[in-house]
Amino acid sequence: MDLTYDILVVDDIGDNIKVAMNILHRANYNFSFALNGQEALKIAKIKNFDLILLDVMMPKMNGFDVCKNLKKSEKTKDIPIIFITAKNDIDSIARGFELGGVDYITKPFQAEELSARVANHLELWRAKKVLKQNNLDLKTEIQHKTEIYATELERAQKDIIDTLAELIESTSDETGQHVKRVANISKHLAYLHTSMSEDDERTIFLASPLHDVGKITINPNIIHKPAKLTIEEFEKMKKHTTNAHNLLKNSKRKLIKSADIIAYEHHEKWDGTGYPRGLKGENIHIFGRIVALADVFDALTHKREYKSSWTFQESAKYIMKNSGIHFDPYLVDLFIQNLEDFRKILEE
Repeated sequence: MDLTYDILVVDDIGDNIKVAMNILHRANYNFSFALNGQEALKIAKIKNFDLILLDVMMPKMNGFDVCKNLKKSEKTKDIPIIFITAKNDIDSIARGFELGGVDYITKPFQAEELSARVANHLELWRAKKVLKQNNLDLKTEIQHKTEIYATELERAQKDIIDTLAELIESTSDETGQHVKRVANISKHLAYLHTSMSEDDERTIFLASPLHDVGKITINPNIIHKPAKLTIEEFEKMKKHTTNAHNLLKNSKRKLIKSADIIAYEHHEKWDGTGYPRGLKGENIHIFGRIVALADVFDALTHKREYKSSWTFQESAKYIMKNSGIHFDPYLVDLFIQNLEDFRKILEE
């Protein structure tokens, strides 16, 4: 199917416009015309053109000035411009190309020359537009495939985490509800934290269920002991953080790497008295600091084999009392300022 092109002819002499249109009229061209530069700019603002035939010598605003204005506009900057003029000096031709013109035709017109040059530049213009669109389509397709791949990869990581979380539930003193509550408490603390992004919220929500994955490596008799652990037993229990790190540390995937950080650091304390490395303050990763508070708070408010549950108020007071000791003071402030939010998480 033949393509139709829109051409703007600009010349201060109407007869010159008629001559150009008569030469080109047999092709599939739609014509618009302007008798001066200002009128040409107005028309170009409201209508799309595939080519502009632009006279150089015009009163008030010459063709070079019109060209400069067209190149400043996002809408018209790429339209090919062929300068038409009776002037055939080298300096004028050079200036026309410097301003972005694609060709230069002298008057009076030679019919074959005008027809051939217009047709060639229109075909080139069409080819550029097709190439640009193809590049945009390809870029969109690549982006779409990348997003699908990233989503599938995240799902795969989540499936691994969910499987390991189920294994933790079956072998430790943790319950599935504890894991879910810690994830929700952690996510909400991340949401309240001014330096955490939506991606951080999602990451900590998905990765925190593995905070105690290392417990699958600990003797079940220690895990399920219905009394306080001995010093020797507690030292063995503490190894679940390091064991988890050894299990997860080689992964290059974001969620697993985050789970590694959380499992390794959620028993560190703000004052440096935690384990396994005695990290202090902001040397503890923010994910580890958040899950530390979430894990302790939920554990206090629920019964375990070795302890009875505390009330919400008692647990909140414990968190406040240990601000700057066990927990990040800023996180404790966020927690206290939004107590009802966390009460709802526990109730749900």
